Amino acid sequence: MQVIERWGVFEAALHGKTEGNPFTDYEISGTFTSSKETVRVTGFYDGDDIYKVRFMPSFTGEYRYEISGSFSDEVFTGEFTACEASGNNHGPVRVANTYHFAYEDGTPYYSVGTTCYVWDLQPEEVHQKTLEELRKGYFNKMRFCVFPKHYIHNFRDPISFPFEGTPMDSSWLNEENFQTDIDLSDNDWDFTRLNPEHFRNVERCIVELMELGIEADLIVMHPYDRWGFSHMDRAADDLYWKYVLARFSCFRNIWWSLANEYDLLCDKTLEDWEHYADLILTYDPYHHLRSIHNCHAFYDFTRPWITHCSMQRQDLYRHVEYTNDYRIRYGKPVVWDELAYEGDIDQGWGNITGEELIRRFWEGSLRGGYCGHGETYTVPDDILWWSHGGELHGESPARIRFLHGILCQTPGIGLKEVPGEFDELVSVAELAPAEDYRIYYYGFGRPSFRKFSMPEGISYKVEVIDTWDMTVTDAGIHTGTFRIPLPAKQYMAIRLTRV
Repeated sequence: MQVIERWGVFEAALHGKTEGNPFTDYEISGTFTSSKETVRVTGFYDGDDIYKVRFMPSFTGEYRYEISGSFSDEVFTGEFTACEASGNNHGPVRVANTYHFAYEDGTPYYSVGTTCYVWDLQPEEVHQKTLEELRKGYFNKMRFCVFPKHYIHNFRDPISFPFEGTPMDSSWLNEENFQTDIDLSDNDWDFTRLNPEHFRNVERCIVELMELGIEADLIVMHPYDRWGFSHMDRAADDLYWKYVLARFSCFRNIWWSLANEYDLLCDKTLEDWEHYADLILTYDPYHHLRSIHNCHAFYDFTRPWITHCSMQRQDLYRHVEYTNDYRIRYGKPVVWDELAYEGDIDQGWGNITGEELIRRFWEGSLRGGYCGHGETYTVPDDILWWSHGGELHGESPARIRFLHGILCQTPGIGLKEVPGEFDELVSVAELAPAEDYRIYYYGFGRPSFRKFSMPEGISYKVEVIDTWDMTVTDAGIHTGTFRIPLPAKQYMAIRLTRV
């Protein structure tokens, strides 16, 4: 009997009918039953007369399945065993303690994400360089798209397209004329026939991230398009959405992002977005995390289908400083997926320093939110991490990894902001008494010392954290009123842990 891990993927690949259009003319579904759950999943056509059904068991034990549909005149049955998870398999990430995250097995999850919009559609050399960087453990979430992207620094055609057909000639596009009105009729797509090869490219990346313990925050729609994918009608959208959900829902590391910058998709209405959300609720039986990302106006994150806030800053200067306000307003985890990127391009969203990005990470994290990285340095081959992946050139990734190590030392699950002096940010553990664990962050301030007056009778281990040089220095055990020397430099923090 076949054995797979809990939260792994069981796959049945079956021959079926191919007359007509297999993507629209036939259906396939499977029902999986154990002593603890019964789950019905939708399958998909994978080309070459093969139909597939995939399933992620949420429990250990014996499972039986039955697969049927118009794709075949047969009914297929079988069984397999789900064993205990191993290694970095902790199950899907869920919302925990209202404002935070944990894996399904209870392990806390502190999101330190990055964005590589179309790394899944790059040549193999770039792909392998991206994986080499990811193996260094800088990030545990990556945002990327199913559709290819048309924008500055993004004029090469991808390695594949999501539908059968022929793209427009793009050889004339460059940085100066990319905003010229493009005649979408120069593309020739059959929106009733998906291209399985394209989805295999996306799928490969999801699996590679899963093996590295990285969440795949999959952007299903976006406005940066010269091929017409952002202008499809409802029928084409539904076919595409159902295929994506049938194919990818089984992977434990999936997060659903309905769109990147949904408010720039001029053809889509609020009713459309709510319709796509309904599709997720219908066709994802595993209840993966769900959100939608803005350019200007936030979506209404109070909507019940939204599990967490996926935010882009709305103000040039103040954004992560509002983290606690948004936690209170929406009652959900706040994830700053776009804070501006470390880089040097001519766009204000892509030329902040590594120091400023790290400051924003610490500010957002200590206020009880989660932050995302991006990098947009001009390089000779025009392969920018933010879109293509490839190589990292900035100073922030190692410091994000350092911050993640600090976050993982939080008692319980999650941090929250509490009142402090006007020139400091004070954070405590959400699930521990406020006096047990405290981090004081001074950002761009440069104090040479700080005084503390703590409750008598409580002893604290005091540590000085240099968030830029990535050091933690033991400052001894203290009680009552005490003074901690600091090096009069920016980006310092002091941590107090009750002994």
